[in-house]
Amino acid sequence: MTHTEEKSLDLILYNDQRGYCSGEVVSGHISLKISEATTVKAITVLLKGYAQVSWMHKRSRCSEERKYLSLSKTLLASTGTQDLILHSGMYEIPFELQLPHSPLVSSFSGKHGHVYYMVQAVLKRPFHENQRVCGELCIIDPIDVNMPTLISPVSQTCKKMIGCWIFTSGPISLSVSIDRQGYCNGESLPICALIENRSSRLVVPKAVIYQIQTYTAKGKTKIIKQVVASASGNVVPSDCSSRWNGNALQIPPVSPSILNSDILKVEYLLAVIVQIPGAKNLEVQIPLVISTDGHDSHRFNMSRRYVVDTRLLYPTFTLPDVAEAPPSYAEVVSEEQFEEHRTSICQPQPDWLLDGPATTYIQQFRLQPPPSYSEIYPTEH
Repeated sequence: MTHTEEKSLDLILYNDQRGYCSGEVVSGHISLKISEATTVKAITVLLKGYAQVSWMHKRSRCSEERKYLSLSKTLLASTGTQDLILHSGMYEIPFELQLPHSPLVSSFSGKHGHVYYMVQAVLKRPFHENQRVCGELCIIDPIDVNMPTLISPVSQTCKKMIGCWIFTSGPISLSVSIDRQGYCNGESLPICALIENRSSRLVVPKAVIYQIQTYTAKGKTKIIKQVVASASGNVVPSDCSSRWNGNALQIPPVSPSILNSDILKVEYLLAVIVQIPGAKNLEVQIPLVISTDGHDSHRFNMSRRYVVDTRLLYPTFTLPDVAEAPPSYAEVVSEEQFEEHRTSICQPQPDWLLDGPATTYIQQFRLQPPPSYSEIYPTEH
């Protein structure tokens, strides 16, 4: 082959857009174009898969690699002492490689690592360097979201007192329940919640789905926590309650959960947060398992009859494109409310209260705006 023929080798994968699961057959063909008779030692096809993580830690690099897959198949080869000669023309050589039936780790690309699968065609010729061409392969580890542990309802409750000693203004409580923990991309996650605000402050509830990437190498761990969906509820005034009757949070197209790798995990978490001005937020966290959208349904004969599209029954949240901060104090407090607070502060106070630092304490927290809210917490251990 001439130098201009270096680009004559091509690899075509069939059904490469939908992804493959363990046990399935990866098929395609190798396209080879040559302009003159060429001696060939062999044409082979390889299928490789591995996970790799890497990041800097105190001026040294932490890295690990795992090999998950290595398959090969010879499509054409010379026999014994007889050379294999291909005449000029276009050749299409089909191939099939069956993936192992054991579970595979899903393809993924993250900030500090990835799980990568590729198909590689190799043309071997006497006295020439091997010519290679590669194609990326998407592997999906099917997750049965109908497992008993994932279809059972989950509920959590937490409570918090605001203030201390004689300055306690009342408790804030949060109860959250969801009908199951396993979901597919594109589904709506209905959230039922009760927020009871018996404090003197205005609070803002919020629902967030986090993706948590965990990388492990050389005994160290790197965690990336990022928001994939979020929505805010209405402000809950003092001595009021707010109830969410299945408010739906849409699950966007995200990578499926990865739970079967020792160096790279992808997990999801639902957090319902009550943002409290001048105090630590009240928060309920429920783990989620997310599978792909409909790709696994024919493998598990999944029945979604118990899933109700709550968007038809209840008003939904407005989903922002990016994570949003809590509203400013001016946005949640009307002028009338402000005047009421100011008037109450200006009322005559007992001598014992005016003589001490208590007045400063009350004014500092009663009208303080909500704290800033960060939704990405990279941590390292």
